[in-house]
Amino acid sequence: MILKNLIGSSKSIRRVIEDISMVCPLDCAVLIQGETGTGKEVVARAIHENGPRSHKPFVALNCAAIPSALLESELFGHEKGAFTGAVAQTMGRFHAAHGGTLFLDEIGDMPLELQPKLLRVLQEQQFERIGSNRTTHVDVRIVAATNVHLQQMVSDRTFRPDLYYRLNVFNIHMPPLREHKEDIPDLVQSLLNEMSTKHGRKVATVSEAVLNQFKNYSWPGNVRELENMVERAVALNTSGMLTAADFTEFLTRKEKSSVRFPGELVSLEEIERLYISHVIDRCNGNMSRAAEVLQIDRRTLYRMMDRFSGKAAPVSSD
Repeated sequence: MILKNLIGSSKSIRRVIEDISMVCPLDCAVLIQGETGTGKEVVARAIHENGPRSHKPFVALNCAAIPSALLESELFGHEKGAFTGAVAQTMGRFHAAHGGTLFLDEIGDMPLELQPKLLRVLQEQQFERIGSNRTTHVDVRIVAATNVHLQQMVSDRTFRPDLYYRLNVFNIHMPPLREHKEDIPDLVQSLLNEMSTKHGRKVATVSEAVLNQFKNYSWPGNVRELENMVERAVALNTSGMLTAADFTEFLTRKEKSSVRFPGELVSLEEIERLYISHVIDRCNGNMSRAAEVLQIDRRTLYRMMDRFSGKAAPVSSD
């Protein structure tokens, strides 16, 4: 079985690998649950690439990244003139994934009014493009992912129970990095190899002191945060080894137990970034809880994290 980018030998990662081995030959729907940045899309691709549909397309769509008004068109396509701005016929992601796998990330952010249409496709494998009365038949395997508690959303009546049961035929839980820190050395070495090739650097190793610091950090952004941090350090490194000097900002941020204003004058955006990073850290990477504390919705939080991308933000969307 080919498992690209799924690195680790801990008990929790071995359990994920066993789950993938069990479900990939089947053709059922899969629901992957876990915090942002844990590698849910990596698991979805592994399921596809090791299953009977591996020779067909793998198509991914982040439901939280698409405005609600446009999500139906992204999924099912539309006819020319179906709405303002529809200047040409568009096929949609279901059509693109025909014969293969459609990965629906952040499925918990799918609007309630759109959920019956998705349910119909799961049940009948057919749909109509917006502005068309012609039925399109598809053969698609659905793999969905979420970082929210869908059962609670069902209880709150913000997610349809029938759709939940259709998606949750086989469930895989992705553990947060703080629960399998013994995998950090292997993860770092794999990332060093990948990023050294990507940036044309010869960075062979990382100091033991840095690895120890990594093991003592809570990693609110999980593997995605670790990946971003290592890539940034490799891109700027000239010594061939990553040391504490390559992670000065990280080590400084790690030591802060509460929000502190920088000594120098900085922009309001930087203060905003520091506070949001602090809240996500205190919420142990739980984006729903962080959004609740910040009194914003999760979509807004994801957009803000995207804006902070490349500025040492601890989390970016899946």
